[in-house]
Amino acid sequence: MSVLPDPIPRLQAAAQALQTPCGDGHIQWHRWGPADAGAAGPVVLLHGGSGSWMHWVRNIDALVASGRQVLVPDLPGFGDSARPPGGGDADDVAPALEQGLAELLGAQRCDLVGFSFGGLTAGLLAAAHPARAARLVLVGAPAMGVSDAGAIVLRGWRHLDDDAARAAVHRHNLAVLMLYRPEAIDALALALHTANVVRDRMQRRRLARTEALKDALQQVRCPVWAIYGREDVLYSGRMDRLAEAFARGPRFQGLTLVDDAGHWVQYERPAAFDAALAQVLRA
Repeated sequence: MSVLPDPIPRLQAAAQALQTPCGDGHIQWHRWGPADAGAAGPVVLLHGGSGSWMHWVRNIDALVASGRQVLVPDLPGFGDSARPPGGGDADDVAPALEQGLAELLGAQRCDLVGFSFGGLTAGLLAAAHPARAARLVLVGAPAMGVSDAGAIVLRGWRHLDDDAARAAVHRHNLAVLMLYRPEAIDALALALHTANVVRDRMQRRRLARTEALKDALQQVRCPVWAIYGREDVLYSGRMDRLAEAFARGPRFQGLTLVDDAGHWVQYERPAAFDAALAQVLRA
């Protein structure tokens, strides 16, 4: 990766880098906050598809300031982590992730927060390993049988040699899928997205278009919350249906919608998102 703008270098310098086995390589983890996670356990943040730990760049400081230990991986197949053994979707990522959490945390529970593809992964993990999560927080998560991802057309960029042309495509794709307000597509968002997408080795993901998360929530035993951007393009005109789908989960506690925010809600409206997440983590 080229040099990324602040606050990435500061966060990287403050993090403890950890690795756990994954297939032929490892999962790369980043840990901030106190060495002892305390009685509450750590907050584990799972990023979205074509992403990395940097999807949470605007939220880590607030969690650390609240006294929580924050543990963030590059999910298998993304960022600096190896592909998971056996396949290329969330159902392959979840077992490798749980193996890593068991090595790092033992039997200690955590608050599991997943964005988009990471939310689907978190739901599958919590369903398969009920002793792992004390809380499950789903952020813009797919696979609830409601979204209309087929209406979103992203532009290809891998065939382009010109940096300016690639940047224009990345800006377009951020506007189409990730961020609601044009001014939210700032230099940091563009730099992070550019650094993340080139390291995506999981490009044939299928489960996001199914009801895999909706089904998994029937098996989840911990309390479940959801936080979405009100203007999330994946659920345009479908928020009522999304709320109804969540309400069928036996442990579902509530859906918070953040105004003036799209899919990447925790980046676009960090203060509002951090406040909503803090309220959930105190519940």
